[in-house]
Amino acid sequence: MTQNLEFTPILLGSDINAYGMARSFNEAYGINVKALAAVPLAPTRYSKIIDLEFHDGFEEDPVFINVMTEVAKQYADHQEPVILIAMGDGYAELIAKHKDFLEKTFVCPYIDYDMLRQLNNKENFYKICEQYHLPYPNTKIITKDMYTQKTDLDVPFEFPVALKPANSVEWLDIHFEGRKKAFVIHDQAEYDDIVAKIYDNGYTSDLILQDFIPGDDSNMRVLNAYVDQNHQVKMMCLGHPLLEDPTPAAIGNYVAILPEYNQEIYEMIQKFLEDIKYTGFANFDMKYDRRDGQFKIFEINLRQGRSSFFVTLNGYNLATYLVEDYVTGDLSQQPTVYGNQNKAKRMLWLGVPAKVFKRYAADNEYLQEALELINTNRCGTTVFYKKDMSLKRWVLLKYMFHNYVPRYKKYFAENKGQADEQ
Repeated sequence: MTQNLEFTPILLGSDINAYGMARSFNEAYGINVKALAAVPLAPTRYSKIIDLEFHDGFEEDPVFINVMTEVAKQYADHQEPVILIAMGDGYAELIAKHKDFLEKTFVCPYIDYDMLRQLNNKENFYKICEQYHLPYPNTKIITKDMYTQKTDLDVPFEFPVALKPANSVEWLDIHFEGRKKAFVIHDQAEYDDIVAKIYDNGYTSDLILQDFIPGDDSNMRVLNAYVDQNHQVKMMCLGHPLLEDPTPAAIGNYVAILPEYNQEIYEMIQKFLEDIKYTGFANFDMKYDRRDGQFKIFEINLRQGRSSFFVTLNGYNLATYLVEDYVTGDLSQQPTVYGNQNKAKRMLWLGVPAKVFKRYAADNEYLQEALELINTNRCGTTVFYKKDMSLKRWVLLKYMFHNYVPRYKKYFAENKGQADEQ
């Protein structure tokens, strides 16, 4: 890669997603990046490739826009592009919300706020799926008024069912004992109890009640895409998650991804993104439903996923798409990349120790393929980066990874396999 391009990336966040993007820039261009965040998090701590700056309350307004106003002043006279890159849903929403102001100084590779509000809300997203013929699970919407008035709260699907918040950003501020990112509910009493706890603890938006698609984690798929400023899809990389985090607060977070190729999925997602005139990174979660042979889409994240370093790991460096789109202008001339066609070059991404993966992943043909990649040293992580390692960082990362051992022992139901959360 060319090392002397003039541009400045600024990451918003300090989580594992931030480290993956910082590492992508460092691998491609040999540069360090700046990151703004509310609090320090382990994946970016003691890093030499990230210049971290913390502002209490930065993940919300008015702190966010006040800080960004000052940052804009610092870069007002910069000739080179300064690219803002969100690491979470909240930051993506804040960039879109203030896009008119931020674009005066920064490159903001995100959709407009009105479209973001439509796609970010799962209820609205499913309406859009209906309009564009994207398959999704059978769904019923539960509102706070239904709960308050105790009307129309019946469950039209057989148990178990899935229940999750329609508004993922509001959900970040809701706390109660037993809170999860999403729930699998096994009977009427549990359903009544969970709905009550959600609304009694301050959540105001709608809930998504869904038919539960059977099967373990290996039925999931995750797709990361990049759409250029002309609304053309330039890269898609499909991943096959084989294991998820069982911790209640982290359910749905992938910890092992096997790269996969599926042209049918690629073409379906490409058509959708180009039809709605999308811009920037997009991340889709979906699950294979053996009952009708379809991949059902759960949601779209309006950013790269937290585990999306698996894309860079497999040869499709995420940072280069931003740079070639907004700095060099080369991307518009390039054909769409449909990732992972060459099976011989695939790499397994791990977010847990290999021994945890080997013990808890479902025993099937995909596990055997993953074990072969591990045995031939064709695997990698986001955070263990040889060019950015010190004794302090190595000890911290080892401790972070080791913590998965007791977490799986406590939360993973070995006798029946992991109950997948959709």
